[in-house]
Amino acid sequence: MEKTIIIGLDLAKNVFQAHGAKADGSVAFRKKLTRNQVLAFFAEQPVCLVAMEACASAHHWARSIRDLGHEVRLIPPIYVKPFVKRQSKAEWKMIRSGLLKKCNILNFPQKMTQYVVSRIGKIN
Repeated sequence: MEKTIIIGLDLAKNVFQAHGAKADGSVAFRKKLTRNQVLAFFAEQPVCLVAMEACASAHHWARSIRDLGHEVRLIPPIYVKPFVKRQSKAEWKMIRSGLLKKCNILNFPQKMTQYVVSRIGKIN
């Protein structure tokens, strides 16, 4: 079994979404977590990269998750927009054309970048 190399955490008021990806870009898991379950969940996970949108509570969660041994990266909201599925197809095409450049700016692992671009390509 391949280990998870990156976990994306979508922060919200009560229910958070966690998405794990393996080194080959395949989905390791998708989980809904309540506030009370987040730290327990990350304590059980092997040390990996955790990415989340920089928002009001992100710094608190980043410090707490970092204390568990994970590497945490906060992503500026402008770079998170390509991952939101509520855009029109025209917006997706514009985003898709510039996504590779943006991911390289963030120093995402190459396989993760390829995975994201391939997933967005399937939506069009």
